[in-house]
Amino acid sequence: MRRSGVEKFGYMAMLAFTVFGSFWLEIVLKTGVLRRWKRALISILPISTLFLIWDAYAIAQGHWFFNRDRMLGIYGPFDIPLEEFLFFIIVPMAAILTIEGVTTVKPHLREKEFGKDES
Repeated sequence: MRRSGVEKFGYMAMLAFTVFGSFWLEIVLKTGVLRRWKRALISILPISTLFLIWDAYAIAQGHWFFNRDRMLGIYGPFDIPLEEFLFFIIVPMAAILTIEGVTTVKPHLREKEFGKDES
């Protein structure tokens, strides 16, 4: 069975969908998450690093694999595809944007969950 060349963009398409599905919140609701990118990275990078180590271990043990037909073919350290590295940045960023978007529209939820903002 012949596969189309479009399939190699499968994982990237999912990441693009995630970006388009949540990053508009930064523009429309002015959440300020991307303006505070250092804070976001400090939140994301430690846990992303742990998950990438876990991925590397699982790949090395044969417990986890990536469908190479759905990947661009760019691999980083420990045979982890580019898309997986991007996943661990884009998905948490989308979650932060979503939380910030909700609490921007419904500020009482932020106060209820996190206490009164004293700044």
